[in-house]
Amino acid sequence: MLAFKGDFRSVFWAAVAPACVSVGLLVLFVHEPPDSVKPLKVRPQFHWRELQHFPPAFWFVVVIGAVFTMARFSEAFLILRASNLGLGDNYVPLVFVVMFAVYAVSSYPAGYLSDRVDRRLLLAVGGIALIVADVLLATATGVVGLTAGISFWGLHMGFSQGLLAALVADAAPIDRRGNAFGFFSLVSGIVLLIASLVAGALWDRIGAPATFYTGAGFAGLGVLGLLLQLRTTPGAATQAE
Repeated sequence: MLAFKGDFRSVFWAAVAPACVSVGLLVLFVHEPPDSVKPLKVRPQFHWRELQHFPPAFWFVVVIGAVFTMARFSEAFLILRASNLGLGDNYVPLVFVVMFAVYAVSSYPAGYLSDRVDRRLLLAVGGIALIVADVLLATATGVVGLTAGISFWGLHMGFSQGLLAALVADAAPIDRRGNAFGFFSLVSGIVLLIASLVAGALWDRIGAPATFYTGAGFAGLGVLGLLLQLRTTPGAATQAE
């Protein structure tokens, strides 16, 4: 593969094209059904006491999502690991290419299966993929191990990101789904910040393998929690009434 020698600003200008196409598609072809748009007479307000209306199944999803976020931390650590293993600066962006390629390919079968089997089981599969990814990245000594770890990381994302959103929708009361997604995103963002700080501290004080082994430990806790809940509440336990 030839190294990129041009002005890096051209990369960002090139990224403008698909962004413009995306906006154009939304403006020209995506429209809300007239009956779905209802003017609000009163400005909506969120009160923390609203959280008491969420069922235990929703809080389980929040906790599991937080545990997996602690395990996954920021993808910036994949870039650091690639550089740590000697991958040249010109090829470091390929880390995201591989990860998102696997993510894209695995998302459809994960979504297809989520309509046919218990979503918690599929999320557990994603957690196992993250454990494998972390172990591979912790023990990698070259490009082969790095590529394998990044691929399993992408597989985890394919089997977790959409599924977590679906589980939130399943568990939240229908009239409070907006609040549910907002609160879930708030918790996920805070935990991601904490996870990245912890991962950075481990990286600086102990080393890169410690960061990924710790991530594997959190992922293992998430998988264990899912399997225990599957055993105690089989079936569509996360479906809100």
